[in-house]
Amino acid sequence: MTAGSGTFTYADQTIRRLGYGAMRITGPGVWGYPDDLENARAVLRRAVELGVDFIDTADSYGPHVSEELIREALHPYGNVRIATKAGQLRTGPNQWVPCGRPAYLRQQCELSLRRLGQESLDLFQLHRVDPTMDADEQFGALADLLREGKVRAIGLSEVSVENIERARAIVPIATVQNLYNLGNRQSESVLEYCERENIGFIPWFPVAAGQLARAGGPLDEIVRSSGYSAAHLSLAWLLQRSPVIMPIPGTASLAHLAENCEAADITLAPDVVSALDRIGA
Repeated sequence: MTAGSGTFTYADQTIRRLGYGAMRITGPGVWGYPDDLENARAVLRRAVELGVDFIDTADSYGPHVSEELIREALHPYGNVRIATKAGQLRTGPNQWVPCGRPAYLRQQCELSLRRLGQESLDLFQLHRVDPTMDADEQFGALADLLREGKVRAIGLSEVSVENIERARAIVPIATVQNLYNLGNRQSESVLEYCERENIGFIPWFPVAAGQLARAGGPLDEIVRSSGYSAAHLSLAWLLQRSPVIMPIPGTASLAHLAENCEAADITLAPDVVSALDRIGA
């Protein structure tokens, strides 16, 4: 079903642009195990059945829970690419502390390899640039892991254009993962940079339609007039916004998963795109 989203190639890996974000298969506050473990595994398996071949996770989701469930549900992965992240300590539910010490990043890479059952990580992303440390040391640690073959490609998360350019002086950057959706365009300049440089842009929290789709909200009228759901509109708009965008909607619901994947086959009319563009203007 996701074949309609088109493909994007980063490093030497070609994936369908509509992926799946595996943060929500953990417990409340992205902490611990979900109440229904088999449902979490079923969602992962169903995502792949629907054509998803790019799954985004992180060592800090759980922590460790998301990676463990991905291996249980999907290993061996075949043509499915697993992107993970390191660089955030977890001290409790909804608590995140950046940690970019090179020794820590190396340790977490090794642990992710073990949990995911891989010899080389498909995509290893710096979850946050640690502001308490020299950024070049963090980027250098990523370069070392790439050179050693521990990882196949390097990505960054929540960065500025300046961050990306500084990192690229040290290590090739394949993808950038920033907050971006219909209602939040704060990373517009980063997206434009990624498009110029052919760097994959992974918008996290890609749907974020709750407030937008409320009764009388800016998305409500477009939902009613177009016949599409808020999720359909949010994801289809992202896919049409730029050929380097790789949305990773996350859900623990099989029904919502199917709805999200339907967006890959939706081509929005120009007037609908214009109306959606105005929401975040």
